[in-house]
Amino acid sequence: MKITVVANIVGEGRRKLQMETFPRQHARTRRFTVGAPRSFAIASKNSLISFLQSSSGSDPMNKLWTLNPHSQNLQMLADPENLVKSGGNHVLSKEEQSRRERVREVGSGIVSYSSSNESPNIAFTSGGSLFTANLETNVVSNLETTCNAFDPQVSPSGDLVAYVGDGNLRYIDALGNDRLIVGGGNPDKSYGVADFIAAEEMGRRRGYWWSPEGNRLLVTEVDESDVLVWHILNSSDPSSQPRTLRYPKAGTNNPHVGLSIYSLDGDEVQIDWAQKCFWEYLVNIQWTEKSEIYLTVQTRNQTTMGILRVDSVTGAVEEIYRWTDEYWVEIISGAPKIFGERVITVEDRDESRALVVDNVQVSSSDIQIRSLVHCNKQGVLAAVSTNPLEQHIMHFDLDGGATQLSEGAGVHDAVSNGSLTVIQSRSMDFDGVQTRIYENNAQIAEIQDRSENPAISLNTNFHTLGKRNLETVVLLPHNHNGTTPLPVLLDPYGGPHAQRVRSARGLFGVSQWFADQGFAVIVTDGRGTSGRSPAFEREVYGDLASAALEDQIDALQAAAAIYDQLDLGRVGIRGWSFGGYLAALAVLRRPDIFHAGVAGAPVTDWELYDTHYTERYLGHPQNNPENYQKTNLCNEAHRLERPLLLIHGLADDNVVAAHTFQLSQALLEAGKPHEVLPLSGVTHMTPQETVAENLLRIQLRFIQKSLSISKEEDV
Repeated sequence: MKITVVANIVGEGRRKLQMETFPRQHARTRRFTVGAPRSFAIASKNSLISFLQSSSGSDPMNKLWTLNPHSQNLQMLADPENLVKSGGNHVLSKEEQSRRERVREVGSGIVSYSSSNESPNIAFTSGGSLFTANLETNVVSNLETTCNAFDPQVSPSGDLVAYVGDGNLRYIDALGNDRLIVGGGNPDKSYGVADFIAAEEMGRRRGYWWSPEGNRLLVTEVDESDVLVWHILNSSDPSSQPRTLRYPKAGTNNPHVGLSIYSLDGDEVQIDWAQKCFWEYLVNIQWTEKSEIYLTVQTRNQTTMGILRVDSVTGAVEEIYRWTDEYWVEIISGAPKIFGERVITVEDRDESRALVVDNVQVSSSDIQIRSLVHCNKQGVLAAVSTNPLEQHIMHFDLDGGATQLSEGAGVHDAVSNGSLTVIQSRSMDFDGVQTRIYENNAQIAEIQDRSENPAISLNTNFHTLGKRNLETVVLLPHNHNGTTPLPVLLDPYGGPHAQRVRSARGLFGVSQWFADQGFAVIVTDGRGTSGRSPAFEREVYGDLASAALEDQIDALQAAAAIYDQLDLGRVGIRGWSFGGYLAALAVLRRPDIFHAGVAGAPVTDWELYDTHYTERYLGHPQNNPENYQKTNLCNEAHRLERPLLLIHGLADDNVVAAHTFQLSQALLEAGKPHEVLPLSGVTHMTPQETVAENLLRIQLRFIQKSLSISKEEDV
């Protein structure tokens, strides 16, 4: 599908790229994400595909679009700029601000919406106001609410819209009346909102669900009264009030999550899903068309996962399936699923993360299931990997037959309703994303990517290095003569749940920019990272430091054996979040290898990080205090011999700035010079353009200075 006007806009934007540096372009385009189509939903009734997309790669404001893949008719359904004129108030609720941080949302405008398989109606918020839109008539309506609306969800029939406002759950009926379903005045309780742990660590970002009949709702009640109260002073303004935050750090109380079914007239059926506190975490919900509710639950130590069947009339709970693991049971997006009488799970069995149907492994042992996309009587659609670099979309028959749907090397994701499938592909062969629509395994339409191409070309070299065959990319400067010694910069994440080495160009732009400043840049996924095998991930159990650091060193030394121009006398390391932890760890523990480090938003004391993530790898701090002691960077502050720059956003509510401050204090008390860069008003994802742009330059200058490298002014 070609849209000439948009193509002209993008073409003009690309001509302008010649006049700006890569850091500026990278920041302006929100890491080249704006302009790409996203957030797809497929209506079963009329096969219309809805999605979000901005008008160009320099426009962060998402609009709501619809596409008929058969007629190729593409229409803009809602433009936030017009919605503002008709009633948007630009005020985001605290729930919406938190949701955007949890999903690392960097766009603006319409950033999420709710749709129904059986109705053409869509619900969304823009500027704090609630809107509905009809896919068939293209009519957009502004609904009057009593407060700012958060997470609107249309009923299955499409005639009702529920939403959260001020921690209460409300709905708007067919006559436009705004009614309360459940709520209260207790500031420590909220209804219909996912708690921090669910949203940040478990991938559950909702707190209520419509019944298939559309006359009841399943609602969480989150009580945070027993959760630690923290304060975040995120501003440079001394008159500003600190932000109060309920944060369940490792070893402390999680919020209590209650669950009830409410009818629209206020009747309540409570559900005792925790089963006398045996289960700690409510992972996800499935309310089937037969009006049966299935809950996925997990124990506090995360070694056991279960599926509970709930009688939606009485609230009675019955456990129907359970699986365990010696270390932890991994939560997989889209799983488990109940289809008819079949129980479909993803479980770690031997060397594979396997598709399991009724306790029988269906997928072969060389396949790692990454997520479940769709389940029906024909089988299961899943995202899978046969090697860590790539991800493909594969259909599994329930008896074990498998067919790959995605084409070409790369990383592929999908959304499907069983008959239509949207596959998005990223690759080393092209910039941006390709979005194709398939029906019966045949492509019938394509949606144009409007994101900008980076004003930089890659010089990437993929390797499997060392005795553990670590997936690694070495990036070299384009203007290097091949013989002059190159200082080395390691650029890892290096921890669980994230990969840096995959077959997608978009992962390497920043690394290449550093390379073009005169570095050999090495990116390695070591033990603990996903996509390879459960055993590879579990190598970090009990110690998040040693294996992760050892693998970075092994990859560095193996790369130096291939590239004799690498100067191992000048080695720097940079990283953010877990990568920041790894960078600080490297210069503290191995100054013989690493000569400078930049640690962005690092965890420095794992007891200050949240329960679900930390206890999965290190256990409960009361039972395993040694795991926390040996991974605490503050305990190694006296060992610092190399330049270290610590960077932290003061508004970070994920890895709070206290991590950096405590390490800085320990370094000061040990008499160790270091540098700290506090970022006023900045969160964990650094969305501000000027901050994102200048952070790259500041890191470069620090590394150049620390490694005695002459500066290039035009960066």
